Amino acid sequence: MKNPIADLNKIFDSRIRLGVMSMLVVNDEIGFNDLKQMLELTDGNLASHLNTLEQAEFIKVHKGFIGRKTSTTYSITALGKQAFKAHLDALEKMIKEL
Repeated sequence: MKNPIADLNKIFDSRIRLGVMSMLVVNDEIGFNDLKQMLELTDGNLASHLNTLEQAEFIKVHKGFIGRKTSTTYSITALGKQAFKAHLDALEKMIKEL
């Protein structure tokens, strides 16, 4: 029997990163504060998970200004969509085979 978790992406082991990717896959862009509020996280906790996703090139960071206030938004990359879909497919396959 094949290892049922072999095809799962380790980056998505975290429920927080799974939540971020789930939100980004259905939205063009989401702001830092919106992610923080929806996922009920602290700034530091969210920032560390976003950094992991950015380093993997699964998300892109957009920094700018709205008036004089800084604005940081995030979007999913093509690689991120592909990796997330593969992870979800692997989860579905695992469930069906067990």
